[in-house]
Amino acid sequence: MDTLVTTDWLADRLGARDLVMLDASLHLPAAGRDAAAEFAEAHIPGARFLDLKTLIDSDSEVPSACPTRFQLDARLGELGVRPTDRIVLYDNSAMRTAARAWFVLRLHGVDAAVLDGGFGKWLAEGRPTDSGPTSVERSQFSSAGTAGSIRTKADMLTNCQTRAEQVVDARDAGRFTGETADTVHDLPGGHIPGARNLFFADLLAQDGTFLPPDRLAKAFTDAGLDPAAPLTASCGSGITASVVLFAHHLIGHDHGALYDGSWSEWGADPATPKETGPAA
Repeated sequence: MDTLVTTDWLADRLGARDLVMLDASLHLPAAGRDAAAEFAEAHIPGARFLDLKTLIDSDSEVPSACPTRFQLDARLGELGVRPTDRIVLYDNSAMRTAARAWFVLRLHGVDAAVLDGGFGKWLAEGRPTDSGPTSVERSQFSSAGTAGSIRTKADMLTNCQTRAEQVVDARDAGRFTGETADTVHDLPGGHIPGARNLFFADLLAQDGTFLPPDRLAKAFTDAGLDPAAPLTASCGSGITASVVLFAHHLIGHDHGALYDGSWSEWGADPATPKETGPAA
């Protein structure tokens, strides 16, 4: 199974016993949307609701930290996912939050694919939906291995001195430059010193699908980034940075790391260095 699958591919395999679809939708508070309620109203037949908003390590001081292996295994077990299942993640979010779920699963060695264009494309094509809860039998899920890396605030502070890794910021240009405030986290705008700006939405076509690999690669280089060199992605809280990392994966690179705390941690700390204006 490819990491990015089409709606045609998924429609041809609906009902397969080893195929598990997880709705990874998550919305900003300002959107006024309830992902769980929307799932109950309509979802891809057989899909299960991941509840990505709560799939975090609540014991961490980092806002919205990635879950531990134990926490992920427990959630997937509750959803009846078996280690041998093929997992397809999708969302109906402007933030393409299935990419966040992909990063979280991959971090703990769980392979999963992302539905290109998500539920929005599925609906636009008039494909079938179900409503209400999906009945599942709890399983014993155990993840194994790891892929992907997390960077801490301490790592990022060191990198400000060494510049050993490129830093790519997935937020819009206004928040990156400081021209506009980060109203999501109630913080001033700005960015980590030395960061480059690659707005996650610029990696997507109008229908929400990912751009072809050649155009994805060009987006990285146009932002002043070398995709083959060490790279860490940041954003507001680690969500849209995962979209950049997924695109980075689609062009053949798996070494990208995530600064999980992102601007919600960095911008809130008066001791961290900050820059405004365009990338230097």
